[in-house]
Amino acid sequence: MIPFHGSTLRRWRDGRSIESWQAHDGPIQAVIKLPSGELVTGSSDQTLKLWRGKTCAHTFTGHTDTVRGLAVMPDLGILSASHDGSIRLWAVTGQVLMEMVGHSSIVYSVDSHASGLVVSSSEDCSAKIWKDGACVQSLEHPGCVWDAKFLEDGDIVTACSDGVVRIWTTQQDKIADPLDLESFSLQLSAYKLSRKRVGGLKLEDLPGLEALRAPGTSDGQTKVIREGDNGVAYTWNMREQKWDKIGEVVDGPEDTSRPVLDGVQYDYVFDVDIGDGEPIRKLPYNRSDNPYDVADKWLLKENLPLSYRQQIVEFILANSGQKDFTLNSSFRDPYTGANAYIPGEASHVAAKSMKPTFKHIPKKGMLVFDVAQFDGILKKVTEFNGSLLSDQEKKNVGLTDLEVSRLGAIVKVLKDTSHYHTSKFADADIVLLLKMLRSWPSAMIFPVIDIMRMVVLHPDGAATLLKHINDENDIHMEIIKKATVDPSATANLLTSIRAVANLFKSSAYYSWLQKHRSEILDAYSSCSSSSNKNVQLSYSTLVLNYAILLIEKKDQEGQSQVLSAALEIAEESLEVDPKFRALVAIGTLMLDGLVKQIALEFDVESIAKAAKASKEAKIAEVGADIEILIRQRESEHFHST
Repeated sequence: MIPFHGSTLRRWRDGRSIESWQAHDGPIQAVIKLPSGELVTGSSDQTLKLWRGKTCAHTFTGHTDTVRGLAVMPDLGILSASHDGSIRLWAVTGQVLMEMVGHSSIVYSVDSHASGLVVSSSEDCSAKIWKDGACVQSLEHPGCVWDAKFLEDGDIVTACSDGVVRIWTTQQDKIADPLDLESFSLQLSAYKLSRKRVGGLKLEDLPGLEALRAPGTSDGQTKVIREGDNGVAYTWNMREQKWDKIGEVVDGPEDTSRPVLDGVQYDYVFDVDIGDGEPIRKLPYNRSDNPYDVADKWLLKENLPLSYRQQIVEFILANSGQKDFTLNSSFRDPYTGANAYIPGEASHVAAKSMKPTFKHIPKKGMLVFDVAQFDGILKKVTEFNGSLLSDQEKKNVGLTDLEVSRLGAIVKVLKDTSHYHTSKFADADIVLLLKMLRSWPSAMIFPVIDIMRMVVLHPDGAATLLKHINDENDIHMEIIKKATVDPSATANLLTSIRAVANLFKSSAYYSWLQKHRSEILDAYSSCSSSSNKNVQLSYSTLVLNYAILLIEKKDQEGQSQVLSAALEIAEESLEVDPKFRALVAIGTLMLDGLVKQIALEFDVESIAKAAKASKEAKIAEVGADIEILIRQRESEHFHST
């Protein structure tokens, strides 16, 4: 057992301290032992450290606040929970393999299970369950969740600030009886109510209707009265000597009891992971809504297949606690569409069940990299700017205080995603980024590329940047050339691929992307064999986005190049996610594109066969999808002869 105190790591045996050493620059918050016998510590100095004996073998940097909790992820690496609100999965070499963002406050603990699931606990009164980096469920609590751990059977135990330990299960025979569940629901409601504010005031502190019995002291005097679960404002009418009702008071800016999406409050805003490597999508829902209507509108808005309808409805009901809601059995069978109602389709669609059903293809909708650690990015920019200003030969390209302030304003706009539909960028904002990208040394531009990666996801940011792009003055192509001239400069390579992938979010860039397709794919072609998993994943995402775009544009030549790139990734990559996205690109091009025969000539059959034999479920599934397409082609050929 190795307790710790302050910034010192101390080893104990039989109750006696046998050795100690200075380990961190701040208090040590967590320590774990790896299967190899090495130790890992997490500290308030924002770092993790790997120890071999008393020697620090590696320092892990990336978190922007205290590292509070640690856990081992078997066969993968180390999990860390931080006060910056994120969870990270690290390789023992220090490389970040995955970042999980979803908590709205300090994350206190993290744990993993043999199934591959991860659980985290937070001051935001929730424990979250993660799979492949995406939040699949949030467990609400009537207080801060100090700790969460998996039991061997997959159940989760949580420790809450209300003094209660709870066990959560998916096993029906272990679920608590209805009275206990109702009691917990009431505790949760009471806790939320105690935190609810109206007009900046606590709802439970507001006076009841009896306060209206006393007359006002002046005309226009107002009072906020509690009526049920709402605060209602009244004004004193001196002439008629009575209180006139003004209306319900809108929750004040401090209210955090109901989630907000795009400036609107809802009972729930769910994180939805639809698989296929898609980004997490936000699904808003009020308990008074019809879940079927919500599912239909959301699927149309997100440009997703309406065959997902029943899955979305069941997800809503499961996560909003509406277990007694009676599902309409006529809406089942979302995969074949045999019973699911799809607007615009005829009533009898049984014949459709004869068509092949695919698990992962065709892919619809572009993939983007929309998570950024802005504080870390700004910190790195500030560090580099300081180096430039202290170098007599380069100080002229450093930022002034005013420019640093402007950069902070750009990041502030990017952070406020709920106002993307109204917020704007000044032309000078884009000019500043272009200046830095062109004048700063290549080794220092990766955090600036990262800011641009996020700017192009902002509607006005993408449009404003596009105004500065022409044949003679093309910053995107300049960055691609700078990043690929030295593939060993991984930071530039990674951020630039992700920036280009994010351009697919804006249809205004489609003609540019199509025009430069050959140059871009050629420039990044070596990424298929990169030793960096994140570079491989980013490149495969770029290839998949190109497949979707060029199918829409009916560009056969472009589809052929993308198919070749995807086949190369599928054959060479040993990483699951890059291989999966490449296979999805291949299947989508064969199903909806113009290159099915070309794929067959490139022996796609052997690639599909190898994928189908994979131990990774999603690789095997998409391999089976491609095999169906191959058999379908053989069948078509047979009938045509």
